[in-house]
Amino acid sequence: MQREAAVHKDGPLLIIAGAGTGKTSTLTHRILNLIKEGVPPSEILAITFTNKAAKEMSIRVANLLEKYGFTAGLRYEDARPWIGTFHSLGVYVLRAHAHVFGLTKHFAILDKSGASSLMKEAVKAEGLDPKQFSPDRIGNVISRQKGNLMTVERYRTEAGNSYFPTIVAGVWGRYEEYLKREKALDFDDLILKTVILLRDNPEIRASYQKRWRYIHIDEYQDTNGAQYELARLLTGTTKNICVVGDADQNVYSWRGANIQNILNFEQDYEGAQTILLEENYRSTQTILTAANDIIKKNTVRKEKNLYTKNSTGEKIGIIETYDEGGEARAIGQKIKELRADGAQPEDIAILYRANFQSRALEEAFLLMDVPYQVLGVRFFERKEVKDILSFIRAGLNPDSLSDIKRIIDVPPRGIGKTTLAKMFAKDEASLPPAGQKRVAEFWKLLSDIKEYALLEKTSNLIKFVSEKTGIEASLKTGHDDDNERLENIHELVTLATKYDILPPDEAVEKLLGDATLASDQDSLMESENAVKLMTVHASKGLEFPHVFVAGLEHDLFPHRRMGEKAVSKEDGEEERRLFYVAVTRAKKKLFLSHAAVRTIFGERRMNTPSEFLSDISSECVEHEHVTSTKKGDDDEPIIRIDW
Repeated sequence: MQREAAVHKDGPLLIIAGAGTGKTSTLTHRILNLIKEGVPPSEILAITFTNKAAKEMSIRVANLLEKYGFTAGLRYEDARPWIGTFHSLGVYVLRAHAHVFGLTKHFAILDKSGASSLMKEAVKAEGLDPKQFSPDRIGNVISRQKGNLMTVERYRTEAGNSYFPTIVAGVWGRYEEYLKREKALDFDDLILKTVILLRDNPEIRASYQKRWRYIHIDEYQDTNGAQYELARLLTGTTKNICVVGDADQNVYSWRGANIQNILNFEQDYEGAQTILLEENYRSTQTILTAANDIIKKNTVRKEKNLYTKNSTGEKIGIIETYDEGGEARAIGQKIKELRADGAQPEDIAILYRANFQSRALEEAFLLMDVPYQVLGVRFFERKEVKDILSFIRAGLNPDSLSDIKRIIDVPPRGIGKTTLAKMFAKDEASLPPAGQKRVAEFWKLLSDIKEYALLEKTSNLIKFVSEKTGIEASLKTGHDDDNERLENIHELVTLATKYDILPPDEAVEKLLGDATLASDQDSLMESENAVKLMTVHASKGLEFPHVFVAGLEHDLFPHRRMGEKAVSKEDGEEERRLFYVAVTRAKKKLFLSHAAVRTIFGERRMNTPSEFLSDISSECVEHEHVTSTKKGDDDEPIIRIDW
């Protein structure tokens, strides 16, 4: 089936590539075959989603062309296949036609931080209170709209008199003015503006359709409205478009990815040929049987069944523990056993649904001397965690200028650099009355935090700071990023409960000291030969011989967002797809763990195992025996629970 896809030449082609079925190899050999068939390399375009994937594909294509003697004449970039991400393609096209939008080819591209700063300025310019109208929340709305090809003019018209859309339209208009002022574009503009350019300029569109006669798009299931339209415009009437993807691995709907783009490909491109890649070269048959059991319960998908010529392999290990601490230590113990059998730390990955879960794992691994590396931001380095701890440090020590600089406008309270300078110079009396009032309120807040810290339990202190500073309220936007930040604050409360048995002044100092020490120890663990910790989303596209999926409990995985009473059908199917992605990362051995009790926001909650566990045939699983690795008399033992 790979060969059939690789030798296909003209017309639309849909390659449904299951996990581990060699889609990158198929794509690169297809590009090679086109060149063998006489297609000039410069007429081939391949679009991926990440720089990592684009780099890997570029290297593989270059190696294949060299192997088969097609490197002559490819010294210059314009003579080679064009391989890159959607965003890099947008930059490439827009720099050549920047004048159409009143820009120079040297226009600036705002990163997330720069765009957020400009959005905050736009909110204030509209006379809105950033505490009430979160710039990040409005920015997320605008980003989603741009991903669906919405312009501010059209949005303003469709908003009508609706309250919040009217607010968004006003801020969006200001934001676009500021972008124009700085001759800049944000990430979403790179695709939106490219679509507008091609759509509204037939000559420019025709020139690119003529240049790139054969188009390839990887991870097609993750395209949003703007990316879908960009592909359609570039394809033109020849319909020489090849898309590769797997509806079962669509896990980014919260970013705007539309699963219908891949499901409707055959209707969108008449005469399309569809090829299924179902032979998996990565995993054992046991792992694939479990994966098939899991995903077949979804209704929004194209039917396929993964199989392999690899061995049956070991059964999937089920680890059942009392609480998250026991779970982390059980995983640590299993890692030690794997290493004793010859596994390298870099061959092992621990996946989890939510970032906050890394904290218990990191703590256990430090104590058990398990080398690890967190992909993404480590727990104590996460902004919201550092902000809460900085408020506490500043409350206890108002002379800590670095902490005050960090939190003075978190969340925004109208204290800028000028006011801050006067505060540091003890010259607050020269401020206008409104400024003096804001500064006085800030000092009062720190005083209240200090008083509370010396009287109350540490876990309650975290809740107090989160509420009184306005951080918690600022994160209640309903967006996934903010929900994740709230979960991390709740996990900080959970962490703090272990200090509650100490006198308050001693407890808070120990918490702050341990947090600093953990960060210092983290920095020592940059070695690549380490166990990898990451979210399931971050694991997409990766593979490891040994994989642990932690926290398989109802409401955690599948995940229920804060404030929601139940998981919707659409979200439920995406959660199942996400678990499918997690399972198919494993090559040799898969472990699934869950805890009977998990402390969330300082409260110990009884959990039922995830419904996903019951989807797997009993013939594929075995219960793991884990030797107790208690680290103190007060710790709960690791136990097996028969549900």
